[in-house]
Amino acid sequence: MENVTPSLVENVEKALEEIRPFLKNDGGDISLIDIDEAENIVKVKLLGACVGCSVNQMTLKSGVEMTIKKHAPQIQKVINIEE
Repeated sequence: MENVTPSLVENVEKALEEIRPFLKNDGGDISLIDIDEAENIVKVKLLGACVGCSVNQMTLKSGVEMTIKKHAPQIQKVINIEE
């Protein structure tokens, strides 16, 4: 993640740490892939049970995106990067 403000990366990582226990309870996890600071987009990868889960889009929007926006209000969107 070149050219991304370190405090922004830190805030996004804090948000992911906050939501990670909930994902792990369901056998999943999440990984930060990239932050597009120009577009205010965070790219994540859902892992484990979250990959094939039918509610992963809902989890992404209501859980992950909401938590990231709480820690980094400038973020507009969170997208899941699939293989």
